[in-house]
Amino acid sequence: MIIAESPLDLQQRHTYFCLSRFVDDTPIYLKLEGLNQAGSIKMKTAVNMIEDLEERGRIDPMYSHIIESSSGNLGIALSIVCKVKGYPFTCVTDPNTAPYCETQMRLYGAKVIRVTERDENGGFLNTRIKLIKRMVGEDPSLTWTNQYANDANPNAHERFTAHEIASDFPGLGTLFVGAGTTGTLRGCVRYFAPYTRRPTIVAVDVAGSVTFGSPPGKRYIPGLGTSRRPEIFNPEGIDRVFMIPEAETVKMAREILERYGILVGASTATALCGVAEYARAEELVGPVVVISPDFGDKYVDTVFSDDWASERFPELGLRARPPALEPPRAIRSTWSADATGGSDALSK
Repeated sequence: MIIAESPLDLQQRHTYFCLSRFVDDTPIYLKLEGLNQAGSIKMKTAVNMIEDLEERGRIDPMYSHIIESSSGNLGIALSIVCKVKGYPFTCVTDPNTAPYCETQMRLYGAKVIRVTERDENGGFLNTRIKLIKRMVGEDPSLTWTNQYANDANPNAHERFTAHEIASDFPGLGTLFVGAGTTGTLRGCVRYFAPYTRRPTIVAVDVAGSVTFGSPPGKRYIPGLGTSRRPEIFNPEGIDRVFMIPEAETVKMAREILERYGILVGASTATALCGVAEYARAEELVGPVVVISPDFGDKYVDTVFSDDWASERFPELGLRARPPALEPPRAIRSTWSADATGGSDALSK
């Protein structure tokens, strides 16, 4: 039995979902980070960054206001952490952030600012960061956690995520990690670096992301990819890299739902595309673990929406629903609480 006294203690660290016969006879184990309180792996990042700032005396609830740029998951996680610890929190988002995520942030007391101007690489990240830098320069109470340059980001996954995987799979053969800020990726690389027999570490990014030197492009799905290389990025120790088109992510997420009955997030679907690409090129060495940062609930209006997907990825051949010709007629109940037909009765 686990009895928690704080939302920060509600973290599932050792739960996996096995995809049998995904590409061959090698089972694929999804590490389900969506079971954390914030609904994603970013809860570890948020807790570690805030507690690191506290330990170094950089912030105090009496005078500090936290600010961060996020496409969704870290914003939710920081909203929870700041709510529990008493810090005001502002999250800078963009049009790719799901309304569901923004609503959750606000429920936890966060202020949400959405930028709408794309940056020079076709994304929104530089626009978000420029706004934060300007705001921090104007308001000394603001402290930017800066997940893109903060070593507490990869440190969280070196201390926890990678350690958990190693304890659960002592003979780990291959690890697939999606690349966003590259915090999870970097933390895993650092943890396994001293191993005599280290696992193969595969990074999976999205086409249009500039992190690994690919040309920039317009992207619609939050979670993976960047329009500027994060300062914490380091390619050392990464064995393979796969760049996946977003249309393939949409296809994979739907295939996993159909075959296995589990609603995975876009980052997980992208990483699984990397598994399929790897298996086509060479034999997978097991055990194989894929870090699944979140579930698909945040993507029901995007990745799992035929309307949304068909508009952005017509090559998928999905059929958008035709508009309704007229609104549905209201149906009124014939049930009556008063058999005599008194004033409280419901009738046609």
